[in-house]
Parts: sequence; C-alpha cells; structure tokens
Amino acid sequence: MESTELKVEMVALHEKRVRKCLSKVKGVERVEVEASLQKVVVTGYANRSKILKALRRVGLRAEPWSPRNELLSAYAAGSYLMAANNYYSFF
Repeated sequence: MESTELKVEMVALHEKRVRKCLSKVKGVERVEVEASLQKVVVTGYANRSKILKALRRVGLRAEPWSPRNELLSAYAAGSYLMAANNYYSFF
C-alpha cells in the first residue's frame, strides 16, 4: 500500500467533496484532508494520475505535494520562521 500526497486548492467547504470524489476511485482505502494546509493524503493502491484526474473532474486543481508547499502554506499562515527551519532541515 502506498500514500500519495497532493496539494489541492480548496476551502473548508470542499473537504466533503474531496473525500466523496476520492472514495469512489478504485484502489483508494483512506483519504486524509488537511484543509488549512490544502493537503490531501490518499492511501491505497490507486494510480496517482487517476487520483488527479478524479479531482480535476469535480473542478478542483491538484498537484503533487512538495516540501515547498508546506513552506508557502506556513508563510501565508504567519508561522514562516518555524516552517523555514523545517524546510531547510530536508537538505
């Protein structure tokens, strides 16, 4: 079983739509949504391209998650220094 992390442009109202959409994709076993970070973690045997296609079909923009996304989300939330320390610890 593998986990796929995605950045999905959404607001809290879209959380239910994301869960419903991804639960219908064959091979998805669990969906975790962190609306404040715009992060979605999908666990299962589903192909990443099928997951992205399902999200785009319901009108949501999605892309693979990267540590840079976490830095940008924290900067927008005002906790830039803490996020910057975590970001540079990856290198």
